Amino acid sequence: MAGDAVWTDPGCPVARAVDVFGDRWSLLIVRDAMDGARSFTDFQVRTGIARNILADRLRKLVAHGLIAQVEPPSGKRRVYALTEAGKDLFPVIVTLRQWGERHAFEAGEARSVLVDERGEVVPPVVPVAADGMPLTSDTTSVRGRG
Repeated sequence: MAGDAVWTDPGCPVARAVDVFGDRWSLLIVRDAMDGARSFTDFQVRTGIARNILADRLRKLVAHGLIAQVEPPSGKRRVYALTEAGKDLFPVIVTLRQWGERHAFEAGEARSVLVDERGEVVPPVVPVAADGMPLTSDTTSVRGRG
């Protein structure tokens, strides 16, 4: 996949990731797949996305290996399931959610809440160094493109 793709900034992992899944609809499709959406209709109802845009984004996500079409146990229409690469986006979705909780809502404004299997609110996701110290943009840097 990476060999034949045209990348916005070929040496930057962030740019390549955004090229694959960085538009609004793709992120919402991945979010909904993580929350149990499986059929084309599931995604359309949950997002409100136009059918042609949804079909395009699903094709792109399948082509990039984030979602796969699978045969359901019922034998009816094929459904979509996250691949391991798609599941690896979970921390990204959680971090975006938590940023939205802090910066996109007014105090007291109603919103959904992400909870773990025990019903506890998921704590803030914070990247840490090998020694456990929190990392920030002030304590990290990017090295050359190799």
